[in-house]
This record gives sequence, C-alpha cells and structure tokens, in this order.
Amino acid sequence: MMATANLAATADWQTENQHYLMASLDRIRRLLHQQIASQQRSPATTEPHAMRTANAAASAPTASSPTASATAAFSQLYQTFGLSAFEQDVLLLCAGVELDPTIAALCAQAQPEVKHGLPTFNLAGAMFANRHWLAFTPDAPLRRWQLIEVGTGSTLMTSGLRIDERILHQFMGISQLDDRLFGLFKPAPQPNFLVASHQTLVAEIVAAWGQEAAGNPLPLIQLCGSDTASKQTIAAAACQQLDRSLYTLSCNAIPTSAAELHPLLRLWEREARLCHAALLLEWDISHEDTARDWAIALLVEWVTSPLLVVSRDRRSFPQRPAVTLDVNHPTSSEQLALWQHALGDRATDGNGFVERLVSQFNLSTTAIQAASLQALGAEPNKENIALSLPADVKQFPRWGSRLWSICRVQARPQLDDLAQRIDPGESWDDLVLPDQQKDILREIAAHVRQRSKVYEQWGFAKKGGRGLGISALFSGVSGTGKTMAAGVLAQELRLDVYRIDLSSVVSKYIGETEKNLRRVFDAAEAGGVVLLFDEADSLFGKRSEVKDSHDRYANMEVSYLLQRMEAYGGLAILTTNLKEAIDPAFMRRIRFIVRFPFPEYGDRVKIWERIFPSSTPTHGLNPKKLAKLNIAGGNIRNIAMNAAFLAADANQPVQMTHLLRAAQSEYLKLERSMSEAEVSGWVQEK
Repeated sequence: MMATANLAATADWQTENQHYLMASLDRIRRLLHQQIASQQRSPATTEPHAMRTANAAASAPTASSPTASATAAFSQLYQTFGLSAFEQDVLLLCAGVELDPTIAALCAQAQPEVKHGLPTFNLAGAMFANRHWLAFTPDAPLRRWQLIEVGTGSTLMTSGLRIDERILHQFMGISQLDDRLFGLFKPAPQPNFLVASHQTLVAEIVAAWGQEAAGNPLPLIQLCGSDTASKQTIAAAACQQLDRSLYTLSCNAIPTSAAELHPLLRLWEREARLCHAALLLEWDISHEDTARDWAIALLVEWVTSPLLVVSRDRRSFPQRPAVTLDVNHPTSSEQLALWQHALGDRATDGNGFVERLVSQFNLSTTAIQAASLQALGAEPNKENIALSLPADVKQFPRWGSRLWSICRVQARPQLDDLAQRIDPGESWDDLVLPDQQKDILREIAAHVRQRSKVYEQWGFAKKGGRGLGISALFSGVSGTGKTMAAGVLAQELRLDVYRIDLSSVVSKYIGETEKNLRRVFDAAEAGGVVLLFDEADSLFGKRSEVKDSHDRYANMEVSYLLQRMEAYGGLAILTTNLKEAIDPAFMRRIRFIVRFPFPEYGDRVKIWERIFPSSTPTHGLNPKKLAKLNIAGGNIRNIAMNAAFLAADANQPVQMTHLLRAAQSEYLKLERSMSEAEVSGWVQEK
C-alpha cells in the first residue's frame, strides 16, 4: 500500500511539474512574438534599442505571467547552480526549442540573419530583462556546468545554443546518470546489516559531514582496511542517513591525460549537484603508476563534492583535510550475532556449531550472509557429511557440512602469484613419526580448534594481542615429512593449506619483501587457511650484523615478519632443513617446534608398507628388504611412483624389479652410490 501511495505521489508531482513547465514556455512564446513584432515595427532600429524595447515589454508585469513552483524540477535546477534571472530565461529558451516546435520556428523567425535557426546570446539579450555580459563567460554557470552547448558561428553572440541532453531530462523531472559517466561511475549497492562497531563509524562520518550547513568545507573521508565490502556498506549507510546517493569509481578507470580528465571531473561535479551525490573512490592500485597517481591527486584536489576514499593502507592527502577511519572485520561477538541473524532458528539448534565457525573463520558481514544463503539453499548428502567436517565436529547438524565448506571457499585468499593452494590427501596413518612428534602435532590442532574459547571466553586476548598467533617450526632434512605433516593438520582441521613461494616473496629491492609479506598475511586474515612457508631458512635466517643499509633493511624484514606472525589469526608453519640457521630471537616467538628425524630402519619399513595406494596392483614386495635403502620418506615416495609408472608401461603389477630400476634412478639423482647390502636379495624376488 505504501508503494502504491509513493507511485501516486510521483505521478502527481510529474503532472504538476509538467504544468509549470508548459506555463513558463508560454511566456517564452509571448516574448518571441513581441520580439518579432518589434523588429517588424522598427526595422531600422539599432540592436541595442530593439533589445531595450523588448526588455521593457518583457519586464512589465502581466496577470498571466506564471510563477514557477519551488518544487518544480527546473526551479530546483536553477537553485542548484545559482542561476540569475537572465540565465534562467536563457536556459528555458533553449529547453523550449527542444520541447516545442513552435518555439523553434519563432527563434528562426526572430533572427533571420543566422542560418542555424537556434537561439543565440544576441536573441536572449534582446528578449529578456536583466541581461548581463557575465552570463556569457566560460566561468558563469551556463557554460561552466555545461548546461548549454555553444555551437560554431562567426561570433560568440551569434553562435547557436543548445541545452545539454542531461539537463533537458532534468527539466522534465527525470534524473539519471549522464551517459558519458556510465561504466566509470557506478551506483553503490544499498547498505545491508551493520554491526555495532561499523555503526559507530557511520556516525563519525555523519558527524564529520554534518558541518556542511555551517558553511565549512567537507573533509575527505578515508576508510582503511582489507574488508572492502564492509567499507562500501559503511559509506552507503552514512550517505543514506545524509540523504545522498553514492557512486563508486575505481582508480584504475581514471583517465591519465588532462584532456580527458578535466571534462570528466566537470561532468561528475555537475552530476553530484544534480543528484545530491557523494563519490566513493576505490584506491586499489597495487603497483607504482606515476601517471595515475597524478590523476588521483588532481581528482582529490579538484572535486568539491563529498568524497570518500577506500584503500587497504592509509594515504596522504595534503590537498584537503581528511578524516581517517580504520574498518576492521566484525568482532567475534558481532560475527556470532551475524550468524545467528542469518541462520535464524537453525543457529540455536546447531549444538555449538556456530560458535565453532566464529572461532575458525574471520568473515565479513557480506561473506557471512552469502555463505548462509548458499548453505541453506540445499541439504548435503549423508555420505558427504563426515568428509566435509573436522573430526571433532561430526556431531554437528547436517547443514553444517555444507556451510563449513562454503566458509572455506569464502576465506580463500587471492594469493595466486605468491602462494599455491595444495590439496593434501594424507591422513595420520600415512604420517610415520615418533609418538612424541605426533603428540605435538595434535597439540597444534587443539590450539587452532580451541583458540576462541581460550582467547575470548577465558580472557587471554584481553591480556594483550601479542603472542596470540599460532606458529610452528618443522625442522628436518628434505623428505622427512614436514610438508606432509602440514597437510595432515589441514585435513584434520578441514582447512586449506597454502604453500608460500619464497622466490616470489623475497625481493632484492628495499621494502618490497615487506609488501609481499603483508599481502600474504592480509589476504589470509580470514583465518580459514594454513600458511606453509616451505624451506623458510632462506627468508628467516639469522639476523646479520649491521654493516650497511642492506643489512639494516634485511633485519627490518625479519622484524616485520615477527610482528605479523604474532598477530596472525590462523596457523602459520615454517619448514627448514637446518634449524640452526634460524635466529634464536625468532625461535623464542614460535609456539611449537617439531623435529622431523631421519627415518630409522623400522620407520622406513612402515613407510614402505603404506606407500602404495590400496588400488595399486603389487606382487611380491618385501618392505623389510626395501627399507634397507637408507633414504628419507620423500625419496621413498619418488621411487614408489616411478616404479608404478614402469609397471604400468609394462602392463604388470609393481614388483621388486621395477622398484630396483626406480631406486637406481633416484640414487643417480641424489649423486649417491647404491651399496650391495641395500639391494641384496631383490633380484630373487622377481
């Protein structure tokens, strides 16, 4: 019923607007007739005298002269751009030519000396009272805001005038974005549910911009942080309270040439006035771009409409005052409320599942809403439930299986150029380690599972944010199972694991390594991934004695890493072949250290017993003889896989002969000699 009432009110306003516009155009027609009649009576009269005569007639009050309603679209437009009475008449004359063929014909008749037949400044000066030369200048509202277009002609005063199409539509009460801005300036989505901490930021923006009525310039609002969706929602909510529309513009879409940039900004400024709009600038440039930096600086300085800038990091704006606000992810309690709101009654029937989601995933408002809608859209199959949830939460509801998997996808960072997501398939049974090492790995999993209870419910986080990150160092020679153990932990926790490509992270350029590390940790802050820094001693080696600037910056890289490791909300694992290469100061800040020993004979037997998948055909294999090869688990896996390929190519099951050939190839790769004792009796096992 309310929507119907709004439609009816809009229709009434459109009718009233049309009535006042037509009445105003009647006056234009009368003045044109008077101008034509004046020319016919005094053909020899000089132009200034004719203009004065027409002006006198036009300025004389008549009973039929309409008074435009203050709510009419064109009256509001006049006020928006501060048009004088003469400028209003010029604009109305140009609109009349487009809306009424009679007015167009009268304009041509009133100035037979021009061939284009359009209104001119000469004609306007002759017709209307209160004429002034200032109205014709480029800085005056008519031309500055491109309300009219001045065509070609022998002189400025005889050039044809046209009303801009966007302004003509506004005259008719239709407000829509200028075609020339489409694709660059995009309407921001309507704000959705806001948590309390974000509502506080909305209030700060409203307060900062509430000074507009006092005549003070509006400060630029800068929203910083990695939660892009929340920043846009906060900006949209603030503009909604201030009765402003909001448009977004990406920095990558800004023209870098002055010839393109100046007209674009002028058009936007006009649009902002017409629509009572604010601009949200998305500063998402990830690399140096001098030309674009110049364009952004010019935009920030030149645009006078309300402006918000969203970026991951704080920016400097020397051109204008700025208010900087940090936008963080919703707190744990706020995320819990968001999940409960999104899931409804299901949240209370989840047997603590929602609390477990909050403890593991640090998601934004938008991500939580999207995940809930997607998860509740379909029920998972029974057989998939056990595979989708961590081992300790299988008692949770059926829909939790789908929701957990969706949250994993929502939390996946965009790290394709710096990290590789690996899909581990190993389980605890595949991991051959002494019991002591396995116990430490299970402790790591327990810390990840229970961190919310210990940090939030039991109050450890209130003691300070340092040292809350869960970090582990896996040390041991290559092939002893360090990467496999990281995969087993990820499988246990049902999380993704990302292996960091250190060659892409470490840079010889000063400051670049910190930027790359920041990208890694910031992207992973959703908490749904395990970060695996493989062979980390190359990056986290002993801090060197400061001898030059490069040593000093290398130490700064290590210090930065220490800070991020301590603050990271997920699990970060470092692997090294040489534990002694790690700085002792760094070791003190690692919560768990797991030593992966070189497998002894008994361990190698277990590895050989488990190395082949159950579906692999084998014949006559002897794990005890195979374990005489004094190699690590990684080498054993290589030999087993190579032997499988040899057997498959021969259309045979895997046998000792295939393993012997594969072992010889692996030893050549290792540049080692195979002793007779290691392969004694293998040939007889054919």
